Formats: sequence, structure tokens, C-alpha cells
Amino acid sequence: MRAIDVMARDIVTATPEMTVQDVAKLMINHRISGIPIVDGDRQLVGLVTEGDLLRRSETGTERQHSRWSEWFSPNSRLAAEYIKSHARRLADIMARDVVTVSELATLGEIADLMEKMRIKRVPVVHDGKLVGIVSRADLLRVLASGGANLPDDEGDRSIRSRLLAELRKQKWANSSESDVVVSDGVVHFWGVVGSDEERKALRIAAENTFGVCGVEDHTISGPLRPGPLFPVI
Repeated sequence: MRAIDVMARDIVTATPEMTVQDVAKLMINHRISGIPIVDGDRQLVGLVTEGDLLRRSETGTERQHSRWSEWFSPNSRLAAEYIKSHARRLADIMARDVVTVSELATLGEIADLMEKMRIKRVPVVHDGKLVGIVSRADLLRVLASGGANLPDDEGDRSIRSRLLAELRKQKWANSSESDVVVSDGVVHFWGVVGSDEERKALRIAAENTFGVCGVEDHTISGPLRPGPLFPVI
């Protein structure tokens, strides 16, 4: 399995000109802990995570130093901490050296990167442009779906592509793209659904997709995440 088989394609993004408050609202509303930063051509230029917003003057959590430690701390370090806690624009606080992978990166390579770099998500790029993102949760879904070793990657990839195309047309479909995993012709649905009717509709959409030989429902009932299917900001 490769990044293209599990990645979320249409993801929440922000621009460098947006404010810290704007990105905080996006994280809360979409229940995510990190947001890729892109320019007007969708070139990936940075990443902002919850950790970047941990020490903020607005919340009174900016880092405090004793006079003794300030005396021995380099001015550059103190200035960097001030920027992190007081800057208004994302361009001033985002991480610019972002670890990325290509669409053809294997899940093993992605897992190695996450472990080595101690990160929770990896943006997927094509010619520098953001085309998707893979999170730790996506790898867990594959594991739970029994899809670690797939005999027919291309067939499963085609099935997933056809099913997602159908779901994008449906107003009732509120699942995240990454909640759909296809393993050896079997569609696995994860995430939250708002009603039994929506759960049944997902099953029917999968059963009507060419190549599907089975459907496994792992969804739970509960409040849906805000926004339409695959929101893009």
C-alpha cells in the first residue's frame, strides 16, 4: 500500500497571511491538530500544529525566564520565543522545513518517517504542490482493516477512487475521505455517521461500486464533524 491509497486528498489548509486566531478556529471546528500552509498555487510552504500555539501571550502561557537564565540565553533564542508567542500571522510562526512524501511512498516509508521525526502527519506533494496528507490514524485504519499486505493494490485503488467519486456527489455523505479503506476488494468504513440511514447509504454506495466484493462497517454513531465532505479552506 502507498500514500495514494490512504491519504486524504481534499484537506483543510491555510495561507501564510491568515492569523493565529483564524487557524486556531479551523483546528477546533474541524477537530484537527495540524494544518498545512499553502500559497496561491497550492505549493506547500509550511505547517502549523497545536504545539506552535502552545506558548501564546493571549492565553498567558508564553515562556517565562528568570533574569539569571535570560542573561545566559542567546538573544536570538529569546527573540524566537517572542515571535512564537506574539506573532499574529502564520507566516511568522509556521514551520518551513516540512517533511513530505510522494504519492508513491510506501506505508512502511511513511511509518519510518513518522517514527524518526516524531511527527503525527506527513503531507503528500507532487511537484511541490500539496495533494494529500497521511496521518498516524490512517495507518491504524489500514492495520485494523487487515490491509497491511494487499494482493492487488491497483484494483483496490481503482475501487476506492470510484467509491469516493460517488460519495463526493452526495450531500448526505459527511465521512472524511481517510475513513474509507479498501483491502483486497473489501471496503472498510470508519469514523462517525449521523444516522442509521447514512450508514446504510454508505453500504449501498459501496455495494454498487464495481469491483467491491464486501463491505465492513466500523463506523460509530455520534455528532458529525462540522462542514461538508472533504472541506477545503
